[in-house]
Amino acid sequence: MKADRPVLCCPDKFRGTLTAREAADALAAGVERTGRAAARLPLADGGEGTLDVLCPDLDSRRTTRVTGPLGDPVEAEWAVRGDTAVIEMARASGLALVSGPNDPLRATTAGTGELIEAALDDGLRRIVVALGGSATVDGGLGALEALDFDLRDAEVVVACDVSTTFVDAARMFGPQKGADAEDVRRLEQRLERLAERYRASHGVDVRRLPGSGAAGGLAGGLAVLGARLVAGAALVADAVGLRASLGSSSLALTGEGHVDATSVAGKVVGHVIGTARDAGTPVAVVAGDADLGALPDDVRCLTLVELAGSAETARRDAAGLAAAAAEALVARR
Repeated sequence: MKADRPVLCCPDKFRGTLTAREAADALAAGVERTGRAAARLPLADGGEGTLDVLCPDLDSRRTTRVTGPLGDPVEAEWAVRGDTAVIEMARASGLALVSGPNDPLRATTAGTGELIEAALDDGLRRIVVALGGSATVDGGLGALEALDFDLRDAEVVVACDVSTTFVDAARMFGPQKGADAEDVRRLEQRLERLAERYRASHGVDVRRLPGSGAAGGLAGGLAVLGARLVAGAALVADAVGLRASLGSSSLALTGEGHVDATSVAGKVVGHVIGTARDAGTPVAVVAGDADLGALPDDVRCLTLVELAGSAETARRDAAGLAAAAAEALVARR
């Protein structure tokens, strides 16, 4: 009977507090306090944390010295999964690599291109590039220049965590990367010119391509060279076997740091909810905080802020509170 099956703990990261693996462990600890069995399946949406989810074995990791987002060298980790290179652009061109104020007008994706070049030089001809957490709004130009505008007939799959289009990346993400109103205007103009340049040189118009604005337009730049853009949450879920795991589970517990409308529009929480419904498996959500109106009415949700009484307290004991939330949700079923 399905009630005898384990509870599947399949969260994304809780940004700034728990990795996806730490979150899954915390949820599982809460489930097990009820006497139920728990299975752990950390997930990601193509943004930060994707490398750790797809390639948890440290023996698969490689490190390449590349150009950081503001030009300083960084040691960027990537990995090999079977015959596929897995590259997380945040490791080379991420906002977290910037010490002090970011300069969105100068920030470059060159380092990400250098990681792709390293994979190609190692003979890998299938490459997954996970986007998210970038410091950049350069339309991918830095990466393409590092690649000499050539992917060498490799199959490149770009895992996008947003559906934003190319020029809209300036307005949507520029402020997160330190851009003021004038910077956003200049970035929009630059992306418009770059889109026209790409169309003229490669015959690809990225302006209306869904997801092309991911990572400040890096997705669109790679698409110009023939890369395929896909939803990151679905790519990761398929790679780690979410559908089969849900079919053998009595309940799915998913979650992330902040649940809002974007969570159910292509990110991990929404993908788990949809896939669980197809599998006939009930689902509940544990979140750091949440706009509860964003979730379907039949999906229960507990937040760490609700249990802790404040965001500050929730951040200090995220793992313990996530376990308590999981325990409460399972005990109520």
